[in-house]
Amino acid sequence: MNIPEASAAREAFNSAPFASRARCYGLFVLLGMLGGCMLGPDYQRPELAAPMQFKQVAGWKAATPGDALERGAWWELYGDAELNALVERLHLSNQNLAAAEAQYRQARALVRGARARFYPTLSGSAGVTRAGQGGGDSTIRTADGVTVSGSGASSISKSYDLSLNAAWELDVWGKLRRGLEASRAEFEASAADLAAARLSLQSELVQNYLQLRVLDEQKRLLDATVAAYARSLRLTENQYRAGIVPKSDVTQATTQLRSTQAQAVDLEWQRAQLEHAIAVLVGVSPAELSIAERESVPQLPPIPLALPSQMLERRPDIAAAERRVMAANAQIGVAEAAWFPDLTISASGGYRGSSFADWIEVPNRFWSLGPQLALTLFDGGARRAELERSEAAYDQTVAQYRQAVLDGFREVEDYLVQLRVLEQESGIQQQALDAARESLRLIENQYRAGTLDYNSVVNVQATALNNERSNLTLLGSRLTASVQLIAALGGGWQSEQLRETDERTSKAQ
Repeated sequence: MNIPEASAAREAFNSAPFASRARCYGLFVLLGMLGGCMLGPDYQRPELAAPMQFKQVAGWKAATPGDALERGAWWELYGDAELNALVERLHLSNQNLAAAEAQYRQARALVRGARARFYPTLSGSAGVTRAGQGGGDSTIRTADGVTVSGSGASSISKSYDLSLNAAWELDVWGKLRRGLEASRAEFEASAADLAAARLSLQSELVQNYLQLRVLDEQKRLLDATVAAYARSLRLTENQYRAGIVPKSDVTQATTQLRSTQAQAVDLEWQRAQLEHAIAVLVGVSPAELSIAERESVPQLPPIPLALPSQMLERRPDIAAAERRVMAANAQIGVAEAAWFPDLTISASGGYRGSSFADWIEVPNRFWSLGPQLALTLFDGGARRAELERSEAAYDQTVAQYRQAVLDGFREVEDYLVQLRVLEQESGIQQQALDAARESLRLIENQYRAGTLDYNSVVNVQATALNNERSNLTLLGSRLTASVQLIAALGGGWQSEQLRETDERTSKAQ
C-alpha cells in the first residue's frame, strides 16, 4: 500500500459512522492476520542521472554491479613495509575508529531489540500487600493478620499474590516489520559509517607518511646542497686569499650557504608535525613514536581506475546515505500504522490468597486470557504531524543521498584531472631540472677557469636548487593525489576481479 492509497483509506475510514467503523475494524484485523498487511511504501532506490564514464578518462566500459568486490590492502600498492605496519597499528589502536566501531555495535543491538518485539513477552511477579480501613479500640489478632471488630472498628488485612503474565502484539499492519526494516537499514548505514571512517583514517595516515618521506628526500637534497656550497665557499676563500676574486664573492658564497642551511633546519618542524600526526593516528602519544629517515621515496603506483557504477557500490559514505534513505522510507510505514488499531493477546494466571499457609492452592488460583484492540480516537493531530515529519525526513535523506553521489563524482573528476595535469607538469619540470643541472655544471667549470664572476654561479645554483625542490614537491603532490583518488573510489581493488567484471560486461554487450 503506497502513501496516496493509505491516505485515502484513512480519510474514508474517519468519515464513516461508528457502526461501520466497528465492522471495518473486524474486517481489517481478519484481513491483516490472513494477508500480512504492511503499510507504507516499499523501498525503491532514488533515481540518479549517473554518467557512464568519467569526463577525464576516455574509453571506459559500463560495469555490472559487484557488491562483493574486495577492496584489499590498497596501501600495499606503495610497496613500503613500514607503511603497512603503521596501517595495521591504526586498525588496532586508533581511538576514532574504536568510537565508530562502538557505534556500529549499538546499531547491531538495536536490530536485535527490534526483532525481539515479534515475540511474546513473559513476566512474573510475587508480592504481599497489607491494607487497613476504619478505626476502633477493640482488636482481635490472628496468625496471618489483624482483624478489628466492634463499634467503630477498623480492619487490617494482608494479601499474597503470585502471577505469571504474557502478552503478544500481533503485527497486523506491519508496524513491527517496518520498524525492523528501519533498524536494519540504520545498522547497515552504521556499518558503512565504520568503513568510511576506517578508509578516511587510512587515507590520512598514508598521505602523512608519504609527505614525510618526501620531506626526508628534500632534507637529503638540502644537506647535499649545503655540502656543495661549503666546498664552493672554501674554493672562493682560497681564490680570495690568492687575490684572484674580490671579497664580495666570499660574502655571496657565505650568504648562499647559510640561507640553504636555514632551509634545511626549517624542514625539521614540518617533519616533526607529520610524525606527531602519525603517532596519534596509530593510537600513541607523539613521544612514543619515532620514524627513522630513509633514503627512498615510495613510487607512484599504477592505478586501475574504476567505473562510476563500481564507485557507487564501493564508496561507504554513499552506501551509508542510501541506507538512511531506506530507514526513512520504512519509518513512513511505522507512522501510517499508528492510524490503525493494535491487536494484543494477553494471558495471566497465578495464585492470590489472604493466608500464607494455604496461598498456593487450587481455590486461590486465578487466570485470564483474551485479545485486546487499542486505538487512539483523538490525539489533536499528533499522528498526522508524525506522518508528515516522516515523509519530510525521507525527502531530506533522498536529497542528501543524491548530493553524496554528486560529491563523489566531483571528487573523482578532481583527482583524475589533478593526476593528469601533474603528470604533464612533472615531465616538463624534469626537462627543466635536467637543463638546470647541465647549466650549473658548465657555469661552475667556467668559474673555476676564471672566465665568470661568482654572481653568475650563485644565480645558476639557486635556479638548480629551486628546480630540484619543485621536482620533489610535484612528486609529493602526485602521491597525495593518488591516495585521494583511491579513497574517492571507495578504497582499493583486486585487479583480477576488475578483469572478470570487464569480461562479463564485454560478453553482455
